[in-house]
Amino acid sequence: MLCLSGLSLALVLSLYPGSSEALKEGECEVCVTFLGKFYQSLHDNKINFESADIETALSKTCKDAKGKENRFCYYIGATSDAATKIVNEVSKPLSYHAPVEKICEKLKKKDSQICELRYDKQLDLTSVDLKKLKVKDLKKILEEWDETCKGCAEKSDFIRKITELMPKHAPAAAQARTDL
Repeated sequence: MLCLSGLSLALVLSLYPGSSEALKEGECEVCVTFLGKFYQSLHDNKINFESADIETALSKTCKDAKGKENRFCYYIGATSDAATKIVNEVSKPLSYHAPVEKICEKLKKKDSQICELRYDKQLDLTSVDLKKLKVKDLKKILEEWDETCKGCAEKSDFIRKITELMPKHAPAAAQARTDL
């Protein structure tokens, strides 16, 4: 019979991570969502599930990523300006169809910042009072639309630009708004 002291038992348990290492609900939101969409795109585009092909597809996907997803790509080294490169920590497990949650668990051990990324709350443009938003939030709306507001100095300038562009970028919200 094997007898272990408390210290050696803790050491053995730390070598074999169990369910305590599993992600909690909502943890690694950007990682799980981004890799889930990426994995589905690999299937949809019939990409060969070889590590090198996955890395190439990941780099291509990360070129178009914006916001938090771009930050995730930076952390794993899939962007051209990244300081580290742990892309193989994503491509290898994906090549043998490992669940994205498990991949994110391993990434969390490598770099905890990866699981600290959260998506920004989406504003409901149909009902939000633009006058009550901060300029930072107004700029974020324009940024999501890939628009800029040249010459905007006051909050009212940003609001005017958003209401002007809303029919183009959020037509349902523009129709639903009553204050236009």
